[in-house]
Amino acid sequence: MSDVLIQAKRLSKHYGDGKRIDVLVDLDVDIQTGEAVAIIGQSGVGKSTLLHILGTLDQPNSGTIVFGGTDIFALNEREQASFRNHEIGFIFQFHHLLPDFSALENVMMPALIQGKDRREAEPMAQGLLERVGLADRLEHRPGQLSGGEQQRVAIARAIVLSPRAILADEPTGNLDPVTGAGVHQLLMELNRERRMTLVVVTHNTQLSQLAHRTLKLEGGKLHPA
Repeated sequence: MSDVLIQAKRLSKHYGDGKRIDVLVDLDVDIQTGEAVAIIGQSGVGKSTLLHILGTLDQPNSGTIVFGGTDIFALNEREQASFRNHEIGFIFQFHHLLPDFSALENVMMPALIQGKDRREAEPMAQGLLERVGLADRLEHRPGQLSGGEQQRVAIARAIVLSPRAILADEPTGNLDPVTGAGVHQLLMELNRERRMTLVVVTHNTQLSQLAHRTLKLEGGKLHPA
């Protein structure tokens, strides 16, 4: 690994007008293409905030993020939305699947939003669901799936457009240890197979130990763990 995909410089984020709370303070980080990085730290220190800023779901008060050579906060809102759709796959603790749609339709959704024809999107989604072990669950709705199966659908949805980076926020926080371990292995296999950069916020030591590098968010900055 030698090329930097995500370069954050002097990121700062604070909340509050009267009593100001500094969450990120002149934070710097470089993340390489294909790298798997785990971010750990105590609850409330700003791990999710940092992840959301890296994915342009939130804005810093100051600082820059260059993603693949593009200053993403120099983009307007429409351009940032397009950036997220093409370049970032999000996985959250809660899967956020659409309850009235099948697993196949949920995974197809990002491709349809991007403007792909259903005839093109469907085989892409089906292939990924087969890859994550859900070949026999294509037509099941989320309510008919277990927690682990729902999260696998969410992972397939996140990678259907082959984004360059996956941002995962406590992706197994709602799963039992055995099911969570299976999802951990799946994420790392996809990271290796597709060379997708993976940035994961987690309290799970098993998952952080699988990453190439673990960083601890403390005092508004990232430190080697």
